[in-house]
Amino acid sequence: MKSRKLSRTRRRAAILGAAATSVVAGVALLPNWSAGAAVVNDPKVDAKTKATFQRLADAVFTDRTEALVDGAQGDGKKTRTEKFSGDVKLSSKQARTEDSDLSSLDQRKERLAKLGEKYSKASTSVTLDATSVKGRKAKVAVTETTTLTYAKVRGGEPKTTGFQAHHELTFTADRRGDWQLTGIVDTDEGLAVNSAAKPVVEAQVAKVTTTTPAAPKASTTYPGPANPKNFTANGLDYNAMATYAKQYWSNYNPAYPNFNGQGAGGDCTNFVSQSLKAGGWKHVPGYVYDYTRWFGNADIQSHSFVGVNEWSWFAQNSKRTTPLTNVYQLDVGDVLQVDFDKDGSKDHTMIVTSRNRGIPYLTYHSTNTYSRSLQSVLASYPTAAYYAYRT
Repeated sequence: MKSRKLSRTRRRAAILGAAATSVVAGVALLPNWSAGAAVVNDPKVDAKTKATFQRLADAVFTDRTEALVDGAQGDGKKTRTEKFSGDVKLSSKQARTEDSDLSSLDQRKERLAKLGEKYSKASTSVTLDATSVKGRKAKVAVTETTTLTYAKVRGGEPKTTGFQAHHELTFTADRRGDWQLTGIVDTDEGLAVNSAAKPVVEAQVAKVTTTTPAAPKASTTYPGPANPKNFTANGLDYNAMATYAKQYWSNYNPAYPNFNGQGAGGDCTNFVSQSLKAGGWKHVPGYVYDYTRWFGNADIQSHSFVGVNEWSWFAQNSKRTTPLTNVYQLDVGDVLQVDFDKDGSKDHTMIVTSRNRGIPYLTYHSTNTYSRSLQSVLASYPTAAYYAYRT
């Protein structure tokens, strides 16, 4: 997602021998967890335990998803995670975190409803990809696949939106050998619809005098002023751009490298550039660091092809895009960028793959997502800065 860079501890307490005075007093120093049940040896993670890890992960992310669905939660109904106890369950701290996240997602649902969007149902499934056990800790990598069905509020909405996200869960064994879920980390560098966490953005380096073009921010007020797109003016195939994005939103095209999860900002701009190329954008060969150049294939990519800010500089300098004053003017093949923390450095790139009744729907990588409404993005990140480009 971000710009490409040009140059590229349960600690067990040690129990010491008791001091002579303590022995005289009859005081024995014991581990804190020795009271009650005996401490078991480091527990083993067998196939049954792994399956329970997977089921608990599925419950966590299903609860999060259903918090966004109209009528799915509430009225004292138990969440799925509350039904886990015994051998594998949430730690008390993680349970509080999940409660907080569900409350935040419920507020997001209310904001979406005010914007005219609801989800009628959803499905979430989780697959266990890998398990690593060291002593009393287990690291579990999972893939979440979620689909949400749009309720027909306006009419004309796409049938569904969805995403595929990757997470790492940490399980810690207590003194009885029971496993507790103590942490969840999103390993994609992106935007899951059911995530309540703030996006992680790279710290911006000190600002320097630059001659690169600065894109104007776009208003997020609904509705935007009319600005219909001329789909034939530039000889580009905007439907081909959308078709490409829909085809490769989760199945990555092997003809290009995959930057997702590599710590360099993700694959979002690389994916959008591929989509634009599929619709007719031509290569401009040259030096990879030169933002006035734009090219990408399996072997080499310009920074403007894969970097958020560099893409913006190229797009403006080349006159291949014009700025839109309002995000609701976006149409098929247009591009939306986000600066989550408003530090002046853009963090994420998305492409519009459909538009219905004045609402753009976006598809992107990191987190792999298709047909997410503009309202959903705005409701999730209401304080971000947005940049809209007509292609």
